[in-house]
Amino acid sequence: MLTIFRWLLRLTVALIVLGVVSGVLIWYFAIRSLPDYDASFRVEGISAPVEIVRSTENVPHIFGDSDEDVFFALGVAHAQDRLFQMTVLRRAAQGRLSEIFGPGSLPADDLARRLGFQRHATASLAAQDEGTKRALAAYAAGVNQWIAQVNLEARGRGAPEFFLFPDQITYWQPADSIAILKLLAAASSTAAADEILRARLSLAWPEHGPEIVSLSGSGPVLQPYAALFAGARLGLPERRRTDADRHRDLIGFLAPGLGIGANSFATSADRTTAGGALLANDLHVPLTAPSLFYLARLELASGGVIGATIPGIPAILSGRNPQLAWGMAPAGIDDTDIYVEEVQPGNASRYRGQTGWTEFATRREVIRVRDGVDQTITLRETENGPVVTTIDPGLRDILPLGHVASVRWTGLATNDRTMSALIGLMSAQGQSQARDVLSAVVAPAMTVTLADASGVSQSLVGALPQRADDHPTRGAMPVPGWLREGRWTDILPAARVALGDDNMVIGTEEHAGGLRRARLKHLLQEREIHSRDSFVSSQLDIVSPAARALLPLVGADLWFTGEPAAPGTPERQRQDALRLLAEWDGQMNEHLPEPLIYSAWMAALQDRLIRDELGPLADDIDSLHPAFIDAVLRNRSGAARWCDIVQSAPDEDCTTIARQSLDLAILELSAHFGPDVTSWRWGNLHQARHIHPGLGDRTGLGWIMNLTQSVSGGDFTVAQSASQGRDPAPWQAVTGAGYRGVYDLADPDSSVFIISTGQSGHPLSRHYDDLAGLWRRGEYISMSLDPQLARAAAVGTTRLIPR
Repeated sequence: MLTIFRWLLRLTVALIVLGVVSGVLIWYFAIRSLPDYDASFRVEGISAPVEIVRSTENVPHIFGDSDEDVFFALGVAHAQDRLFQMTVLRRAAQGRLSEIFGPGSLPADDLARRLGFQRHATASLAAQDEGTKRALAAYAAGVNQWIAQVNLEARGRGAPEFFLFPDQITYWQPADSIAILKLLAAASSTAAADEILRARLSLAWPEHGPEIVSLSGSGPVLQPYAALFAGARLGLPERRRTDADRHRDLIGFLAPGLGIGANSFATSADRTTAGGALLANDLHVPLTAPSLFYLARLELASGGVIGATIPGIPAILSGRNPQLAWGMAPAGIDDTDIYVEEVQPGNASRYRGQTGWTEFATRREVIRVRDGVDQTITLRETENGPVVTTIDPGLRDILPLGHVASVRWTGLATNDRTMSALIGLMSAQGQSQARDVLSAVVAPAMTVTLADASGVSQSLVGALPQRADDHPTRGAMPVPGWLREGRWTDILPAARVALGDDNMVIGTEEHAGGLRRARLKHLLQEREIHSRDSFVSSQLDIVSPAARALLPLVGADLWFTGEPAAPGTPERQRQDALRLLAEWDGQMNEHLPEPLIYSAWMAALQDRLIRDELGPLADDIDSLHPAFIDAVLRNRSGAARWCDIVQSAPDEDCTTIARQSLDLAILELSAHFGPDVTSWRWGNLHQARHIHPGLGDRTGLGWIMNLTQSVSGGDFTVAQSASQGRDPAPWQAVTGAGYRGVYDLADPDSSVFIISTGQSGHPLSRHYDDLAGLWRRGEYISMSLDPQLARAAAVGTTRLIPR
């Protein structure tokens, strides 16, 4: 017995020692990949010494003798701080995520291969102007020099994640940056998913189903979808979107159809206190750790430029130079069409074209799968575009038997010069020159806000599909691929459309149904003169215009005026909730109960309105449609029909449904937070979870890599913080302003910037999350274009010396 005890003791001690040694080794190799920001490196690819001056917040200020040397150094800085993110974004664009993440990434890889981001990027490289080609080549050389330094000096493989994933880091190519830009463009557009949803709604209730989105102003629906395809039937829908699905969507940081939003607004010098134009821009993206964005300052031959970049793309997407400020927002145009192609019976290699049965253009590719079986896929193309299978989970619900879907998208161009436009914009000396440069944009179509000494303006840029007047669906739903009238008649550059008056312009994405734009317009017009601080206040506004519009309407016949019910009863809870909402100003403040009550009530109301007509398909309507609820409660075009529960004997009216929905919402919230409605808090459930792609879902590691914090705001506030809308965490904030910037041209160095996490992608760096707290509190950092100020405040300077 004593011998056994001794051996158990020795084994225990050995395991403890092994654990300690393993922990020390892991820590050592992990910290080896932390870059030294105050070091010198001899590198190939530059013509003269270059300095990367790091501010307190780890923002690189890059100084070199030529633009090519500056872009080279930006590649080094991006790779120093975000090498894993860069390689993951590249893999997402190439369709090679499964090589490191395993079978769960197969749908993403399949879609990326079929859309051909990398192929079209490689073809588009030749279309770029010479300056852009040099910039892309220099940037790629800078990334590659840092990879070489990592290998030469054993710097922990460049990022700790590379110890967990079998990634052979291949050298960067200029086309890789264009491929990531195409991935960003695809992520900006929800047009394909919108078409498929309208078709599913039409199949579920041909007469009125699409009203859920059409009454929200999401486009026309001219005829039932079933009328286009004989025998089309809605497949049995199932709840398709889960928290695991969201993680798979974000495993590459970006995925086609995710949806990207923005606010961008500006006012001219005559409406500012300091006598210079003001411009604000915030970009709404899925929340990841690290953030999609990275702050940087470049000293180009044309002058300094500063603002937000995306690692992998050598351009300031939103920012300013000494003469010009710019901000961007996705235009929300219908840039994609889904075509339903009939496959020839008995011959799967042919489809029905305009002139008869036509051969698919095919090729085969192999997707390598970590810890799984490699997949060989056959890529097919029609006259309309590539055949897709995973562009949206609901696609299989609308495809008749013997049919496949193809897609046409403006971003599939092989002469796409959007990269040249973005790089050229940084050197533009004024609005006129900027608009000329931006005429080359193809995808994504954007609303670009510009400000300089002459004033402010807003332009629509990008490729716009043209459809025939007799198009069967006008692009609102999928169309038979063999119909000539369903084809695009042309693709034209966007016209330069000015929005707003001569001294103020406002731009937001269109997904909010105009509510966010209306709120911004109100905020900007209620003051005659603006300052940087008033623009910051507008950018951080958390009043929900949807709540202000809907609550008086939904609760019109419910507001409590009589004697209070007995404490602890459901009636008293309803009375207390209605009293709180009646006195609420619509502020989606994380410390208040009203935003939670309102959000739960509206979600329950919408679900109760649509579930009996749509059945399980209602599970996929996971975002609120205020215009639909408004139309139903006002009985616009007979929309009050949605209030009657078809399966019940009585004829319910909208007031009854509203009261029942409130009671249900209160019951569910009471189960979580107790019966006292005044003690509930929006921030208890509305938490921003910045997920680390790849490691965020791993037990233990997720606790280290992910960032979670309660936040104010909501789906329709200017400070956008959209909720997940589905179980198990329906109020978890899944998107937000990954970047905010306010540019003051009267005092440029007072311009302010912030991203949602930190500059570093290394979880052991103090810069991994040092900006997250500022972001949550609505604070910013300043970044100067004065070289002396940048050097005076430097905490480290990396020197690149020609070899």
